[in-house]
Amino acid sequence: MKRKFPVALWILAIQKRVVPAWLTQILTFQSWQTAVRGGLSSTLLLVVFLGAVPLQASTAEEGLPTLLVMGDSLSAAYGIEQEQGWVSLLAERLDGDAQVVNASISGETTSGGAQRFADIIGQRQPDIVLLELGGNDGLRGLPPAQMRANLATMIEQSQQAGAEVLLLGIDIPPNYGQAYRDAFTGVYHSLAQEYELSLVPFLLEDIALNQQLMQSDGIHPTADAQPIILDNVWPALEPMLEETYQASSQ
Repeated sequence: MKRKFPVALWILAIQKRVVPAWLTQILTFQSWQTAVRGGLSSTLLLVVFLGAVPLQASTAEEGLPTLLVMGDSLSAAYGIEQEQGWVSLLAERLDGDAQVVNASISGETTSGGAQRFADIIGQRQPDIVLLELGGNDGLRGLPPAQMRANLATMIEQSQQAGAEVLLLGIDIPPNYGQAYRDAFTGVYHSLAQEYELSLVPFLLEDIALNQQLMQSDGIHPTADAQPIILDNVWPALEPMLEETYQASSQ
């Protein structure tokens, strides 16, 4: 299914205020520098203090399916141009056959996502929700049970609103300990089983261990990695799209 997408972007602040992207980046960098001088891990802070990426939406005719991407920096095109990110590439592939709303914010945790999710899903009324959160929970060492509860809340709200959910999983470095790592990754599998969801087990498959595809921080993928991310997502997403198209045509 060959699809391109005419993209129109507009900037909305998290609390419905317009914020220039350059100002967000400056404030973020200053916050990061201050925290590093305070002795915190610069690697961790690259995730914790990432700047908020504005809500983006593609333009599409009314009646076409809406896809909502709820994620963190991995979906917010951190460190690269917005149009290079995998979500923008997804919009291009869809070729105007759907509306893509990117509500991803760099540094977002599942707790932060859960707090704003109800408003977003109420406003956008998506047909499919691509849920890509949890990475920052893991890097902060937050309890997997808390992460699971937050993700479950967003899944249930999606299903109650009539939206299908595609769960995009992530992994964490082995230095967090195998027990914690197993509990962390197990959250995605158990949720997919309990709620009968489609699952991409590891969003950065064939990317995370390739230094040429990762930015210098070792956390975020490069622009060259973005098509691979989309290819990791597409096999699970395409059947959901086809079902949505069929349902809308009936």
